[in-house]
Amino acid sequence: MTNRIVEIHTRLFDHFGPQHWWPGETPFEIMLGAVLTQNTSWRNVSMVIEALKGEGLLFFSALEALPTEILAEKIRPSGYYNQKAKRLKGLFAAIREDSGDLDTFLDQDTATLREKLLAVKGIGPETADSITLYAAGKPVFVVDAYTYRILLRHDLIADDAGYEEIQDLFLGKLPTETQLFNEYHALLVRLAKEYCKKSNPLCDACPLQGL
Repeated sequence: MTNRIVEIHTRLFDHFGPQHWWPGETPFEIMLGAVLTQNTSWRNVSMVIEALKGEGLLFFSALEALPTEILAEKIRPSGYYNQKAKRLKGLFAAIREDSGDLDTFLDQDTATLREKLLAVKGIGPETADSITLYAAGKPVFVVDAYTYRILLRHDLIADDAGYEEIQDLFLGKLPTETQLFNEYHALLVRLAKEYCKKSNPLCDACPLQGL
């Protein structure tokens, strides 16, 4: 199992090269994107982020100060905007109450940060880990639907495998390194989008063919 987990990364990195993911210039932008990308495409999220940037609102205190209904309108292109606005306001309030500012909040140790993120309503494991890995730079492996699909098709997990079980496959078999986890997750996303598609996968041309 360990060899296969390592081999997948090696093949994908050799094929695609470094991914430089997550797109975002600041920890706040990355955190915002992690919440907004729930149940929508990154293209829609990018529209929101660029619009907020253009209005000078792409920082913690600016969005924190907006009434929920105004924030919802600002993030409308991301879909489920009323729900996401409430989640963001809850996240902002939790950060303010816990640490006073975002930098201090993100500077906490990995386990503590993850636990506090998961305590926020609407923040599940994938979103919490995306914030922990990409915004805070902490070594935790992000699991998403792409990860599940790829591992299932290569008989590395069962149909009913849960988030923590899948995550442990990587955490237990790779060095605990932020950059490695970052690249590996991004490479799995790239593979799923280009080859291991939900429908009509390109198995014969896949970099993992024969693994």
